Amino acid sequence: MGDMANHAHISGAAMDRRVAVPRRYGLIALAIVALLACVLLLAWYWPRGVPVSRADVEIAAAKNGPFRDVVVGRATAQPLQSVLLDATEDGRVEQVLVKDGERVEAGQLLVVLSSTQRAQELMARSSEAAQQLANFSTLRAAWMQAQAAQRRTLTESQFELERVRRLHLRNKELAATGFLSPSALEDSADKLSMAERLFAQQQADGREELAVREQSVRAMQRAVADLNKRLDAMRTASEGLAVRAPVAGRVTGLALQVGESVRIGTRIARLDSLGRFKLDLRLDEFHLGRVRDGLAATLTHGGRDYPLRVARIDPQVKDGRFSAELTFDAEPPALQVGQGLDVHLTLGNTQQALLLPDAGFYADTGGAWAFVLDANGRHAPRRELKLGRRADGVIEVLGGLQPGEQVVVSPYRAFAAAPSLQID
Repeated sequence: MGDMANHAHISGAAMDRRVAVPRRYGLIALAIVALLACVLLLAWYWPRGVPVSRADVEIAAAKNGPFRDVVVGRATAQPLQSVLLDATEDGRVEQVLVKDGERVEAGQLLVVLSSTQRAQELMARSSEAAQQLANFSTLRAAWMQAQAAQRRTLTESQFELERVRRLHLRNKELAATGFLSPSALEDSADKLSMAERLFAQQQADGREELAVREQSVRAMQRAVADLNKRLDAMRTASEGLAVRAPVAGRVTGLALQVGESVRIGTRIARLDSLGRFKLDLRLDEFHLGRVRDGLAATLTHGGRDYPLRVARIDPQVKDGRFSAELTFDAEPPALQVGQGLDVHLTLGNTQQALLLPDAGFYADTGGAWAFVLDANGRHAPRRELKLGRRADGVIEVLGGLQPGEQVVVSPYRAFAAAPSLQID
């Protein structure tokens, strides 16, 4: 009986395997059929092109017209000149005398700072300078007294020398007539020689003494002058605690509060020039190689055209754009700092050319190709193009198109890999 049960079990397992194998092959066959259907579908649509609704794309014709080599960009009004005011000393804000955005004149007091340490140093240096000045006065007075004493001494010595000389001359006359002995005449000559030596010695000693005193006075004078210079520098630094406007302008960025501590180098405010502006123009990096200093531009504002010139170019590209600084050729209009304006920048002369609108397709293809509609206007295969300059909302066509041909100019992101489009 057991053998019969085992035999029945084995027969059932074999039967299950025979049923499972056709099921697996059936699933594979279905997958193959679905794949073939997709391939046949693609084979049907691919030559005809990816179907696209006409309402979902933008179509434009290539047309002959004047290519105005003018680019329109968004510019921001900036002050022509700005002066930055930074703290030159550590201090504490005692007074803020103007408000942010206020107009000020040159020399006007803006902010007053205080520094206890600086005040103490100034007092100590002033006391030292006063002491040195007193010492210099004393030394100079002693020098002048020594000069006076020297003059008196020399005057007395000179008087004595003249007296001895006159006496010796009389003695010589008396000795010649026999009224004075030779020994008395010799004694008179010795006194005259001694007086001459004493006078010469006093002159030499006086010169040396006065030279030493003068040298000391000069050295003290230089020391006092140096100390005064340092004192003046410290006073100038202390005056830096009183922040004044170096030029007339409008105060910007002043946000100090009374009692606030300020460190050296802290930005206090900025002074912007009044009524004088420049424009910061942002342009697509495509134009970087064509923009140069001196190019003409025009701003239309308030119903008037204002001529400008490119003054400086910042070639650093950020987010696909670079900056050019424009200045006005004449008196600028009344603007506000940060105001946005449209500027027309002239890159070259106007010429006749075949033109396409500067639309989204250019960003997706780089201008290398485009979908061009055939004669019936429903099939648009890829076509290689040669495009040139872009300006004033149009692109210069150098090759690949004829006047009147229709081009899909809207973005290609949804079907960039397709060889052609079927326009419904």
